[in-house]
This record gives sequence, C-alpha cells and structure tokens, in this order.
Amino acid sequence: MAYRRPESTVRLTKDQKRRLLARYFDHYQRLAEQQPASLNVKVSRDAYNDLLDQVGVLLLVASRDAAVGNGAIRKFLDANPLPDGLKELLPDDFRAFCLVLNALKQWVSAEQAATDRYLLGGTARQLCRQAAAACVLTGQPLDGQTVELHHPVRDGRPPIPVSRAGHAQIEGQAQASGADPHLETLRRLKREGNRSWVQLRLGCQALLAQPIASGSPKVLASAKTFARKAADLTGLTHAQLIAWLDANGF
Repeated sequence: MAYRRPESTVRLTKDQKRRLLARYFDHYQRLAEQQPASLNVKVSRDAYNDLLDQVGVLLLVASRDAAVGNGAIRKFLDANPLPDGLKELLPDDFRAFCLVLNALKQWVSAEQAATDRYLLGGTARQLCRQAAAACVLTGQPLDGQTVELHHPVRDGRPPIPVSRAGHAQIEGQAQASGADPHLETLRRLKREGNRSWVQLRLGCQALLAQPIASGSPKVLASAKTFARKAADLTGLTHAQLIAWLDANGF
C-alpha cells in the first residue's frame, strides 16, 4: 500500500475560512483567560510507543539493506567516502541509517506542514496571520510585530498567531502555573548547551546502562553530561527524567 497524504473532502470559500478562523481565535482568547494550559496540550509519548517501535525497526532494516545493496544510498556512500579517522568508527549501516533518518525528518516536516493546509489550503499560514489583530495571550496588537504560529494541539486544528512574548508565555505556562516545576529549568539547560531532548534521553539511558542507539564517544559524553546536570538541577533520578520526557511527549 502506497502512502497517500490525507485530503479534506470539504472545500471552504475564502470568506468561510475567515469566519471559521475568527470564531476559532475567539475561542482561544477566552481559554487564554480561563484555562491557559489548554493552549499547549501534548499527547503522551506512551500513546505511540508501539508505532514508534515499528518505525524504528523499519528504519533499521531499510538502512541495513541499503548499505549492502546497489541502490541510490549505496552509491551515495561510495561517492562520499569518510575522511581518515572516521572510517573505522562509522560503519556503513549506521551511515545509511543517518541518511534514512534525515530523509524521514524532512518527510515528517513536509507532512506536518501539509496538515495546516488540510482545511485552509495553500495560503493557510497567511490566512492565520491576517485573521488575528491581537495576540490572544498578551492582547498586544500583532501589526508590525514578529508573529509566531502556535498549535494548541497537534491534532489538525489550525495554529493561532501570537506575539513572540505570547509564545514565550505559552511555552513557560506549565512552570508559571506550578503544574510542572521542571519544564523551564530543563528547557533553559537545553538552550544553554544547544542540546536536544533526544540527547537528554540518550544520556539518561547511557548512565542507566540501558540499550541505546549507536553514538560516537563524544556524543555519548556530551549526552551524559547533560543528563547529570539535569538530574542535579531537578533532583530527579535518570529513570525519572526518562519518565518525565515520556510524559511530556519529548
């Protein structure tokens, strides 16, 4: 079965789209005052563990096959040999895995962008920016400001335009409400070290001697340093940090 991007069977006129967005933004403006946490809702990573395992296995199998075959990836590896010092450290199946993983990332990015066009068409982002005069969080006029598009829930609903200050408020609202005392601390540590949530998970898994994906000694050392600092700052164990990442969908 070939993949086919989901497409809506409903065709809205431009006026219908504008009226829809006006009601939609009014809804979130009221929620911003009453239930600000509803502007940043994420599904738990546990909900998709089985699917993600299947995807991971598929990537591993596809990359191993590509590394020994005679296809485009094998030819690409041959045309781009590793420099001295890396040849013995990066096996071809891992190089192929990285290439496949990057292709998947680009595919996911394109498909996720297409979800905004499901209801609103090719000018979705422009329509969203034009449909709101003020940020639903701060009340500040959006005209002349840097407008960011934020998805309250990643379930197909359109993004809402917010100011940069409003977006920062949304991202930090869990800390502000006291719902999650660790989010802002870990996010700040992540930014300071230019690291990712994936690296935090990798570092925790390595320190717990759990099975991990291949990684260079330098990458693992950096990930473990990140995990140690995160544990020191939050008071959480490395196992609890992994559980925290799962609960927040990271």
